[in-house]
Amino acid sequence: MQYRELGDSGVEVSEVAFGAWVVGTDWWGDRTDEDSIRMVQHALDRGITFFDTGDVYGHGRSEEPIGEALGEFRDEVTVGTKVGYDFYNNAQAGHGEIPKDLSPEYLRNAVEQSLDRLDMEYLDVLFLHNANVDEVTDEVLEELYAMREEGLYDALGWALGPSIGWLAEGDRAVELDFDAVQTVYNLFEQTPGRHFLDTIREEGADTSLIARVPHSSGLLNKQVRPDTELGKGDHRAHRPDAWFETGWEKVDAIEFLERDGERTMGQASIQYLLDDAEVASVVPTFRSLDDIDEWAAAPDTPRLSDAERARVDELYADNFGIERDDGMSAEQFRTSVDGDDLRAAGVLPREEPAD
Repeated sequence: MQYRELGDSGVEVSEVAFGAWVVGTDWWGDRTDEDSIRMVQHALDRGITFFDTGDVYGHGRSEEPIGEALGEFRDEVTVGTKVGYDFYNNAQAGHGEIPKDLSPEYLRNAVEQSLDRLDMEYLDVLFLHNANVDEVTDEVLEELYAMREEGLYDALGWALGPSIGWLAEGDRAVELDFDAVQTVYNLFEQTPGRHFLDTIREEGADTSLIARVPHSSGLLNKQVRPDTELGKGDHRAHRPDAWFETGWEKVDAIEFLERDGERTMGQASIQYLLDDAEVASVVPTFRSLDDIDEWAAAPDTPRLSDAERARVDELYADNFGIERDDGMSAEQFRTSVDGDDLRAAGVLPREEPAD
């Protein structure tokens, strides 16, 4: 395992993180708290020191076993959580989003309650959870900075999702010098990750990227195939069938990334992301101890050669030679500013001026 710094915060994260939304929820399969604690401690044994959770995961249930498993190792680990969804006053139906509350009063209370569940005195990283750009007002920022001054957290992040897009939000986080932006980013879904890398470099910012969904919901680790039957409640079922079918054709096109006995496709997918210094950590979805063993070892496998990376980039630019629609077009990317951010970035065509 290797380690990097989040921005210039002084907070160190392992290059492979433990995404704890599998803990306390059934969106990726059921497991007991004992199972969750065993997974967390197994990850720690494999060199993973960055544990990323959220208060809304299981409506607080994810944070409790994380705190229990890591309590005696508090000084050796980096713990981040996300706040912003008001699950205290709103029920959740299925995987649908619940109302957010970004008011200063709510955020402070949410942070304090997360600390209670984690049984910790401070957070290493505090993320705003899927906040719209217009929700992060001067008053919100003032409260966030005050909590940092009070020692409630060390590094500040903005977690973007669940859908692809959020360009206005990520760009604003870079402009405000947030320590981290967490976003969907993988070899198949390079928007918005590549866009944020460009923004960070153009601005000369210290903001780090944290890449989530690095295996494109199971395709790049070969755990999902076109004929895979997803379990009841599996979060990946929101993807259209055409997306899985097209995705497997793309996997076939990059088989050359596997090196028998040296690097699996799942490991190569992580290495692809870590090739950029601005990517501080990658957050795969661990479902088993075997997953942890394989992906925690990814930073120690051979890096992609210049030729391999050039070939991947060439394939990506040509949509891997596939002309069939995968059911997830750029018009469906998420935007809170009526598509202005997507058009400015060239993701959507610019509107022609009226005559």
